[in-house]
Amino acid sequence: MVAFWQKWVDMAWQMTQLLLLALVAVAWGAQPRTPQARTDLLNVCMDAKHHKTKPGPEDKLHDQCSPWKKNACCSVNTSQEAHKDISYLYRFNWDHCGKMEPACKRHFIQDTCLYECSPNLGPWIQEVNQSWRKERVLNVPLCKEDCQIWWEDCRTSYTCKTNWHKGWNWTAGYNQCPVRAACHRFDFYFPTPAALCNEIWSHSYKVSNYGRGSGRCIQMWFDPAQGNPNEEVARFYAETTNSGAMPQGIGPLLLNLTQILQGWFLG
Repeated sequence: MVAFWQKWVDMAWQMTQLLLLALVAVAWGAQPRTPQARTDLLNVCMDAKHHKTKPGPEDKLHDQCSPWKKNACCSVNTSQEAHKDISYLYRFNWDHCGKMEPACKRHFIQDTCLYECSPNLGPWIQEVNQSWRKERVLNVPLCKEDCQIWWEDCRTSYTCKTNWHKGWNWTAGYNQCPVRAACHRFDFYFPTPAALCNEIWSHSYKVSNYGRGSGRCIQMWFDPAQGNPNEEVARFYAETTNSGAMPQGIGPLLLNLTQILQGWFLG
């Protein structure tokens, strides 16, 4: 009888271990996955409306796009258009609720330069099914200072929407506020820096807890004389992505389950 009972306990324990393995598989499968098949996460350009196929030198990049001149995904013409109001790039009107403050507009120009020119966004590139692009970026970890200053410089400008990717009235050939969308200060629609940076472009950015110079967040602003700090950041996240590490929190959870079940069966 004792031998039978011991055999049953051993069998139950083996089944429990198989269950734990199944839980690992389910948890792993439930983690967000990049839908694209990219393996080239470093020094790449996304497949979008105005991007070059491959990054390379562009010695004459214009003004705020010039930090990327040694290695860029944008052309000189794209960099020039990025500085214009209602440019041919996207026909986007920054002044849809009256004149945007110049200090605020500088951040949107820099944001456009980062999006169009940076070859260091590979770890966050995702496939999309959109008429004007096949890839986008999602949850790029923007350095907290860059987000904070962006919000501070824009809080007294005016807008009528929180998500600028969609919902506009384009009948005039450029974006206008939709009917019944009231113009308010930025800090009405974006009460915090995170609200601005995370929501304005459909979560293209996700504000990081890390600061500039940490090697863990993308800088929208940087001094090219000191090199491009985003190269190191892209390498870090590319290595993390390719490491196949167990999702955060799963290890401790399984350890606790194992200890509990050991107490049940062997205690």
